Amino acid sequence: MTSLAIAPARDRDPASITTAAEPADEELLRRIARREEAALDVLYTRYRALAFSVAVRVVGDGARAEDVVQDAFLSVWRKAGTYRPGRGSVRTWLSSIVRNRAIDIVRATRERTAHENEELLLGIHDPAPAVFDQVAASLDGEMTRDALQQLPVEQRHAISLAFFEGLSHSEIASQTGLPLGTVKSRVRLGIQRMRESLVMAAA
Repeated sequence: MTSLAIAPARDRDPASITTAAEPADEELLRRIARREEAALDVLYTRYRALAFSVAVRVVGDGARAEDVVQDAFLSVWRKAGTYRPGRGSVRTWLSSIVRNRAIDIVRATRERTAHENEELLLGIHDPAPAVFDQVAASLDGEMTRDALQQLPVEQRHAISLAFFEGLSHSEIASQTGLPLGTVKSRVRLGIQRMRESLVMAAA
């Protein structure tokens, strides 16, 4: 893959790029498809502000929006040959690339955060009952026991082994003969139900 360093528009002299005879968008894409970096510079200068505006509306953060813009124009460099005039203007095509890249970044960030939170909650890194104990310690002991008793037997058993006996998920799977994924699922669902029950009881 060609490595490009797309400098911010402020680092260029617009007068050296923008002229009365500057090429149309479609022509720029044809040149980009032929790997003319100067054409990408012109397109970047022309639409950088628009791309940033689209990106920041999606990601809500200037720094990440800048990353989105850079990624989007690198994608233009790779995909210029796929543009078809009959499907919309270059402006619209480029905006779609920026928007899709921004959405990808937001989704990836959410998934990463959810995964990190799940690992912390389920004790994947630390199977000891510390996390659960910290939550339960601030609640009435009877409320916690009631919430636990309301769980289905299989979830209650998995949580008891994980948080009250300090077993890791692998150890629970080995002890019970259940698949590791089943153990994790039961613990996760059990905790979710307990949290809901405790919130309702404390309200």
